[in-house]
Amino acid sequence: MIYFDNVTKEYRDGTPALSDVTLGISPKEFVSIVGHSGAGKTTLIKMLLAQEKPSQGAVFFEEVDIHTLPSSSLHHYRRKIGTVFQDFRLIPNKTAYENIAFAMEAAGRADDEIASDVPYILDLVDLGDKADHFPSQLSGGEQQRVAIGRAIINQPDLIVADEPTGNLDPVNTYEIIEILKKINELGTTVIITTHNKGVVDAMGKRVITMEKGKVVRDDKNGHYIL
Repeated sequence: MIYFDNVTKEYRDGTPALSDVTLGISPKEFVSIVGHSGAGKTTLIKMLLAQEKPSQGAVFFEEVDIHTLPSSSLHHYRRKIGTVFQDFRLIPNKTAYENIAFAMEAAGRADDEIASDVPYILDLVDLGDKADHFPSQLSGGEQQRVAIGRAIINQPDLIVADEPTGNLDPVNTYEIIEILKKINELGTTVIITTHNKGVVDAMGKRVITMEKGKVVRDDKNGHYIL
């Protein structure tokens, strides 16, 4: 369970980013967070990743106030979350296989686990035939699928995808969303931020709409309404 309890965030120059945000996200939900640029979507994600602290309020993950965790515990917390970004953030001199394996190596996983798990994940994101390709040899959609594979390889409880289709054409956008839906159906909670109305409307899942740092709509089977 994720719970934002009256969260307000103001930056040092006094700029308000979030204002009295209260919302809960249950395990295995698929939630789209929408809103114009500057609405507070990315700040909300940074709160969840413990990259920013609230000015007021608290953020809970599995009943733990994440902003009270000591710095020594943060890496354990963040391993529960897989992140996917608009700009992919792949390592350019590593192949698709090696980019995904690197996430397992960083988590201290054994070589035999890596050898068995990485091919499975490559197949899950429809890249079994591109394991030896470097990012420069892959399309934007394929690079994003590698990024998703890297995000899920350590079996996180939650996937956070910040504008995951922002740099993609409609065909690749559809493929990425289908993969995220598949991951959600396998039991992983998924939160995405997006500007893409077509993606949100096609999902028919919960939609949280933000405006000027506030939650202005929260629809269980929502649509992109701004």
